[in-house]
Amino acid sequence: MSPVLPPVAPDVTAELVGALSPRLRKRLDAGIAKLAVRPVVVDGDTVRLAVDDDTDLELHAPGGAVTSTDAIRCGCLLAPDCLHRAAVASAAPVADTAPPTPAPIPEPTAAPDPEPTATPDQRSAAHTLHAAAAAVLDAGTDGAGAVLQAELLRAAHTARLAGLPRAAASAVAVVTGLRAARGADPSYRLTDLVAALHGVLGAAHRLPHATGPELAALRGSVRQPYTPDGSLRLYGLFSEPVLTATGYAGAVTWTADAEGRLYTVSDVAPGGSGRAVGAAERAVRVGDTALSHRELSRAGLAVSGATVSPTGRLGAGKGVRAVRASGVAWDGDPLDRLWAVPAAEQAVRALSDDGHGLLFLDVTLVGTVREAAGDCLLADCDGVMIRLAAAHDHPALPDRDNLRLLATAPGTRLRVVARLAPAPHARALLLAISHPADPEARLDLGFDRLQHADLPNGSSAAPGGPPPAADEPPLHLLRRRVHQAASGGRRVLAFPGDSTSDSRRLHRLGLTTAAALLDELRAAATDRDRDTFGRLIPTDVARFARAWLAAAHYTAEVDRALCAAAWGAEPGTM
Repeated sequence: MSPVLPPVAPDVTAELVGALSPRLRKRLDAGIAKLAVRPVVVDGDTVRLAVDDDTDLELHAPGGAVTSTDAIRCGCLLAPDCLHRAAVASAAPVADTAPPTPAPIPEPTAAPDPEPTATPDQRSAAHTLHAAAAAVLDAGTDGAGAVLQAELLRAAHTARLAGLPRAAASAVAVVTGLRAARGADPSYRLTDLVAALHGVLGAAHRLPHATGPELAALRGSVRQPYTPDGSLRLYGLFSEPVLTATGYAGAVTWTADAEGRLYTVSDVAPGGSGRAVGAAERAVRVGDTALSHRELSRAGLAVSGATVSPTGRLGAGKGVRAVRASGVAWDGDPLDRLWAVPAAEQAVRALSDDGHGLLFLDVTLVGTVREAAGDCLLADCDGVMIRLAAAHDHPALPDRDNLRLLATAPGTRLRVVARLAPAPHARALLLAISHPADPEARLDLGFDRLQHADLPNGSSAAPGGPPPAADEPPLHLLRRRVHQAASGGRRVLAFPGDSTSDSRRLHRLGLTTAAALLDELRAAATDRDRDTFGRLIPTDVARFARAWLAAAHYTAEVDRALCAAAWGAEPGTM
């Protein structure tokens, strides 16, 4: 149901759930499940959902999103105090109150900040946000139902009003991840949920004590200003589909100028997989050009009166003029200079907060390697073995099928564009490749479907048995507990297990900090004091959240260092 429901603003969902009686709150998750199988009809800005044969729900979404409680109406006898309005709001994607941004969503850029310290409203919002996120972490994905999600959305809305858009966005990402996990969405990734929880808890924890540039970065900014950039001569690189769990879809096309600076043209709006699949054929919205995204990715653009955001996104204001120009092949000037930068240098840049994450690599396919999320390509990049995974797993997009076909062509030399996927090993998401049989051509793996005829002669299934499983470094002993807690909640770490032996192993390997963090995480999950009458005192949720945050932050920082080293970066370059 969710892909066809319009996104609903966080404060709308929070208000509707908060208005429910305690009895109806207990029935909310069951109500959401019942609505999930009901028929939905879209009529312009109105979406109708049949609660039963005689009762309809209506969601009015002018502009693509539901922004008020009055925009959700129910025809049942208990309306407006019924369960149905809160249930449908909780089932719909969470609306992004900022303009939709092409995937992957970069962290908001810090704006000049006149306030040297956090305001009282911001400190209060951070405290509320931390408490709501800690409650979600304590419950885990199975226990964090619509009521806990609504409390986190309410905290996110309060944070945004207080001028904390970065923390608010992280909180919304947590809710999106919870819904994907509970709804068995194939796009769900536990690592994404862990990163979102880390982001919201980390920001809420640091913000009351931060000052200067750190505070400005923690606050973030809602909108990125467009500044004049004169005339630009751009060369198309590739296009990628956008399909987010928050209900947005479309395409973004990447271009570069003669100096190698990257610019994007995007078309992202509320929609599902159908909008993403057809986005390559839609016209780009820059000036009067009639180029489609697919055409621009292989051609060029001459722009006058250009306006550009800090992340390189081209504006489409009335004063912008653009006409089609000739493009160049990836091995022609000036695009070839993107591939001339050493992979290690590119990886370090991609790991920085303001990096675009793209990698331009020359690789030779070797085979496949097994990961928890599925098999990925193994490739040699100047002596560094890298893993190339699918950028999208949605069955409507060809990424996964293209990867399987490429796996049948070991030894093939390719020029590729990928997006760094931070991990203890060299790993990236494959976005575009030079054509295996025609290096002058290129393929966007999220839009173009490879055929067997596209592969070099003699390609066949990779020989041998199943692909080898990846070896994990010792740090996984702590990382898996961090992930287990995010998924199963505090209670999974309170069960008798082997965390003590894991801690001893970390000590033996010299990872004493990791061992101490693991010990504290286990203690925070299991320690229960008693009051004067011998009754168990409720678990200290805040202590568990602090212990989890410390472990998550440590593993993330070590993983960043390991990632840079895996790509061949010199120590100290991060």
